[in-house]
Amino acid sequence: MKTIFTCICIALFATTSIAQSKVGTIDSEYIINLMPETKLALKKSQAYGIKLDSSFSIKLKEYQTKAETFKKNEKTLGILAKQGDLKELTEMEADIKKYQENGNKLMQIKKNELMRPLYKKISDAISTVAKSGGYTQILTITGNEFVYIDNEFDITELVIKNLGIEIPEPTK
Repeated sequence: MKTIFTCICIALFATTSIAQSKVGTIDSEYIINLMPETKLALKKSQAYGIKLDSSFSIKLKEYQTKAETFKKNEKTLGILAKQGDLKELTEMEADIKKYQENGNKLMQIKKNELMRPLYKKISDAISTVAKSGGYTQILTITGNEFVYIDNEFDITELVIKNLGIEIPEPTK
């Protein structure tokens, strides 16, 4: 009798705890694209990229000038001078490649740095909406594959409203 009572209590407790779980979804990338701050962050990122590109262009121009000078004077140069110039051109070429790789990494770092506050803002809004709506979990639909999602539990619009962003009218 005790075991039956215990089993019933466990089943009742399990059912109650499952019923208390509420899962919602969100499209955070959609929200990021609607935020006016995103445009500013992208402009700053592009300005930083232009600055890096101008430095890269200077290095590339120096290399091209050096290479053209070497080609013009190659026949008149001695063996040691040729080897020295070739070594210098090879080093410059390696330096340009390294600068380009570092530039790409720096661009990504700068973009992440500029976008981090926006993601924090969204995260805070999600927490606010989730707590007020009684959600226990919020899943992002961006990048995940779900077989079925009930739009009734999608909090994307609630978070957009919480952030004070106007939802654009769908285009036909």
